[in-house]
Amino acid sequence: MSVRPARRMSVNAIARPSGLKAVLPGNNVASTTTKVATFPNISTGGDGFVRKPDGTFDLSAPPPFSLADLRNAIPAECWEKNTFKSIAHLVLDVGIVVALAIAAFTVNQWWAWPLYWFAQGTMFWALFVVGHDCGHQSFSNNRTLNDLVGNMVHASILVPYHGWRISHRTHHANHGHVENDESWHPVTKSTFDSMDFWAKIGRLTMPWALFAYPFYLWNRSPGKKGSHYDPSCDLFVAAEKDLVITSNAFMIGMLGVLAACTFALGIPAMINLYLIPYWINVVWLDVVTYLHHHGSHDKGEKMPWYRGEEWSYLRGGLTSLDRDYGIFNKIHHDIGTHVIHHLFPQIPHYNLEAATEACKPVMGPYYREPVKSGFFPTHLIEPLVRSFKNDHYVEDSGNIVFYKKADLSVPAKSA
Repeated sequence: MSVRPARRMSVNAIARPSGLKAVLPGNNVASTTTKVATFPNISTGGDGFVRKPDGTFDLSAPPPFSLADLRNAIPAECWEKNTFKSIAHLVLDVGIVVALAIAAFTVNQWWAWPLYWFAQGTMFWALFVVGHDCGHQSFSNNRTLNDLVGNMVHASILVPYHGWRISHRTHHANHGHVENDESWHPVTKSTFDSMDFWAKIGRLTMPWALFAYPFYLWNRSPGKKGSHYDPSCDLFVAAEKDLVITSNAFMIGMLGVLAACTFALGIPAMINLYLIPYWINVVWLDVVTYLHHHGSHDKGEKMPWYRGEEWSYLRGGLTSLDRDYGIFNKIHHDIGTHVIHHLFPQIPHYNLEAATEACKPVMGPYYREPVKSGFFPTHLIEPLVRSFKNDHYVEDSGNIVFYKKADLSVPAKSA
């Protein structure tokens, strides 16, 4: 994973707690030592985990293990990329997408369309995850193949592969950092106060925020400027501009395909076959990515966000959450196995479960065991709603901060 200065800073360049060596995931490194900070009114048990006065673990404190400790716990076979297996997943996904479209167009009954919309939107999201793995170079050991597949599958669902890939790299390199994170990062109090009423509604409330992804691609998040389509955006360095343009060309090609299909099949058919499933896919994407960083399994817990010397790659990654999506776990290529993915994104998705099991004894309480799902993951509605109701902004100062609640019910009155 390559990282850039400023917002593109390398992990080694970012301030971190004294004694904690930054370690890029995937490198063979010697074990490092984490210096546990001293906090008032809390104690460290014999296991090294920091506890609050009530005896519960303070998971915002530095952990007593290092990134190298986690890496060394992962079996060697978990790092191996199987190109045949990755292509098999891709072929199966594409085959299902094509079969669903042919079946729906052939049946063409009002009662069948809603079933098709949900199923196809779900498969569009599965294709996104394949492109996501290509962006992390976990699809195969061949970068050219990864980028070709990534461009093709992401363009098919109107995502600019390289533009997204590079911003997503920034997200991983700065996960859990208030200002430097890129995806679903917190809004600070000053930014929140500067947003107009409708911007707050669109970014911070349901259901509108669940349709945010295309707008994020176009205009990023509140407090950040630029576009994933703009080669001159500060997300990208000069050497990456041609890559952004290449992905834009794939996008234009896909728009041409959609235009040709619309001309051949008609507008109503394309709304049913593509447009509605596209938006179902957007909802999947926004819900899943939001829940991986918000809404702890414990209703009484707020996830920490860091700044300055309190932030480290390890501590930021440990604020990610695993989720159980029931029947959709395998359909969506185990995207819910997210903590280890965030720390070691080059591990192929089909090895993440084994890697997670190997790391659990090391992480101890820092691994928040996901709530087990039924057939459908309806249990995730509660943390999603709870977080959107209570997690609106963080303070502008402080190196460890937590979300606070704001009143979003009425527009602010001008003085």
